[in-house]
Amino acid sequence: MIPELKFSKAPASAAIAKVYGDLASLKASSLPVDWIKVMEHHGYPEGEWIQVALAPGAAWLYIARPPATRYGVDGEYRALEEFRKAGHRLERLCKGHKIKTLQTEFHPSQGKGHEALLEGLLLSSYRFDRYLKSSNKAAAGKASSDKESKRLSVHPVNLGKDALLELAELCRAVIKARDLVNEPQSVLGAVELAKAFKAMGKESGFKVNVWNQARIQQEGMGGILAVNRGSVRPPTFTIMEYKPANAVNKKPIVLVGKGVVYDTGGLSLKPTPGSMDSMKCDMAGAAAVGATMQAIAKNSLPVYVIALVPATDNRPGGDAYAPGDIIRISDGTTVEVLNTDAEGRLILADALHYAKRYKPELVVDLATLTGSAVMALSSHATPCMGTADRNQMQAMVDAGFRCYERLVPMPIWEEYDDMIKTSVADLKNIGGREAGAITAAKFLEHFTDYPWLHLDIAGPAFLDAESTYRGKHGTGHGVRLLYAYLRHRVMSSKAPAQAATSRTSSKFNKKSQ
Repeated sequence: MIPELKFSKAPASAAIAKVYGDLASLKASSLPVDWIKVMEHHGYPEGEWIQVALAPGAAWLYIARPPATRYGVDGEYRALEEFRKAGHRLERLCKGHKIKTLQTEFHPSQGKGHEALLEGLLLSSYRFDRYLKSSNKAAAGKASSDKESKRLSVHPVNLGKDALLELAELCRAVIKARDLVNEPQSVLGAVELAKAFKAMGKESGFKVNVWNQARIQQEGMGGILAVNRGSVRPPTFTIMEYKPANAVNKKPIVLVGKGVVYDTGGLSLKPTPGSMDSMKCDMAGAAAVGATMQAIAKNSLPVYVIALVPATDNRPGGDAYAPGDIIRISDGTTVEVLNTDAEGRLILADALHYAKRYKPELVVDLATLTGSAVMALSSHATPCMGTADRNQMQAMVDAGFRCYERLVPMPIWEEYDDMIKTSVADLKNIGGREAGAITAAKFLEHFTDYPWLHLDIAGPAFLDAESTYRGKHGTGHGVRLLYAYLRHRVMSSKAPAQAATSRTSSKFNKKSQ
């Protein structure tokens, strides 16, 4: 349960966290002399919370570090990222000191820093603990009231209510994506994932249509059906639609998420340690696009968006597809399967072909697709490539910097086409050891005829160790990125008057579906 943002004046007993842009602004403020002495004793450190008063009326002061300049564009946004990390540390301090009420204050010079701090604090409150024995005991008793009594209330000073409500809904969406990724495959199969999307749509206000195996067969989606052949559980294909009457775009933006709910590698079996043991996360792309739909609907963002999720597990059982098989995708393309562990691109091919019927403004797919992406960039960035024009690509890259889910553009030159050619079919599903992330994208490109971006989120989607506000295991990566892109699309449209007033943010009109 994330902290509750309050818009009333904090009680006198509330803990206080104050942030200053530099030492001069701190010294110029009317702080108690004792607090200044504590800061002086510590040497006025930058980038650290210093406790200047004890709980229950605890108080912490923070002097921001000067923004880094040596990293170019990245340095411009690093200051906001430092505030998100400060929010993470503040959440841990509040938890450690059992703080129930917190007032946050920012020196006016810090601009967006206050929102970034709260974003880090809210996201850091996430715990996936539903399977712990203590959590189960609580659930059988007074869990709701107990959790509510322990919930942190945060009173931000001088921040607009609309912006904070929008931020809270975005953070809830990220947390929803984390929950979906963290659920074990024994609980969350393709059918259950589709049911989760239906529940999200009903609660948030977007349409959801789920195809069963018979309908997938009727559509000739040979990629999904091939990958599903080794499973005892059926696949699904989920279509989500959010189309408010005041949308700034006539052609939809289509989001496609890879929904492999568990990946054993199929007959090309993965090793267990450091590989198969975390493969419940192979539907992180699906979780991200579904949670993005939740965020834009909850915040009444006036943008027309479709989300497509092909979902199945990849197993070696029964009549599993095998290396050497030739399968047919729904557009008629034949594919020689040389490795059954390169399954994500096969199910995405059907979804990308299906997206053609919308004549979209842009298609963006998110997938935990290749180990090559991780080898190239680790968990710190995502390879980004596609056929979108320079403006669309740059807008997505800029969105990545703003929310610090950074993208690195990579080429998909025609020379790479030769690496996925075969003499027995139109394509083969792997391209060799070199340029693995690129050849996977080249495979996907074959099924597009529209502006398209491919984001290989294999690195940042699931973490083995805690990474500040991103947490441990499922990170919900991609939700904040897509939301930042779509929000910018609204704000930069030729009809800014349509983004004028509404519930969660006064910038957006109330939707009408």
